[in-house]
Amino acid sequence: MSAEYEFGQIITAMITPFTPDGELYLKGARALARWLTEATRSDGLVVNGTTGESATTSDDEKTDLLRAVVDAVEPGVRVIAGVGSSDTRHSIELARRAEAAGAHGLLVVAPYYLRPSQEGLLRHFRAVADATPLPVMLYDAPKRTGVAIEPATLVQAAEHARIRAVQDAKGDLESSSWVMHRSALQYFSGDDVLNLPLLSIGAVGLVSVAAHIAGEKVRLMLQAYRSGDVGRARDVHNRLMPIYQGLFRAPAAVLTKAALDIRGFPAGPVRSPLVNASRAERERLHADMEAAGVLRLAEVAV
Repeated sequence: MSAEYEFGQIITAMITPFTPDGELYLKGARALARWLTEATRSDGLVVNGTTGESATTSDDEKTDLLRAVVDAVEPGVRVIAGVGSSDTRHSIELARRAEAAGAHGLLVVAPYYLRPSQEGLLRHFRAVADATPLPVMLYDAPKRTGVAIEPATLVQAAEHARIRAVQDAKGDLESSSWVMHRSALQYFSGDDVLNLPLLSIGAVGLVSVAAHIAGEKVRLMLQAYRSGDVGRARDVHNRLMPIYQGLFRAPAAVLTKAALDIRGFPAGPVRSPLVNASRAERERLHADMEAAGVLRLAEVAV
């Protein structure tokens, strides 16, 4: 795999399946990982990320889930472990566990809640990158963390040999373009509605929630863009807008699990403080999925 695509190109930000009583459902996780990477053509998975409800799972659950997913997918699939924490020491421990469990890369979100300075962010990222030999993707999501990774900080972070990519959920194309021009960081869209715009300014791939239910179409959009058929890529992008918007009317884990359930895959409930989708939310999501042409039932053997 070329260095440009060491994390993959279409990476699904995978939900964490739970049993009806809220326990980790490893059999379901294995089945979902296989389906996402075989039937819907994702070549990477983020495990223990935001959509995976990582804030509600224990360190042991994170390790068990990661190991199950690594064992389930084909060798060419990249499994990227979320190791985010507001405590640098904890992120380092999670990174080492992820390496031992077979992860191919690390996703490191800006430390949340504490709102550290840019110098604090930089030290955090470097410390986690120093902890293992795995390549690191930084996750810039200021609406979630309360702190943005400033463009100059990203350029400085890129000087570390193992900090190689960014999942960009900042929604600031000017900032993203500035960093791409001044660093070798691989950019991945972390916001489905901006997938095509970010590709147009140099992103190499996508970390997608919508790929849970529209992976084939997301792949089609990427392939059309890469082949120079921008009109077709735009048409696919526009067709997917109902779910790009619909999956985020509530926390993405809530509505992604509801969408999978609508398509016939038992993803289970979300964990508190998240609340399962209401009947009205499911009905609106069903309409969004119908409008986007992604209501076909999944064929998943669990």
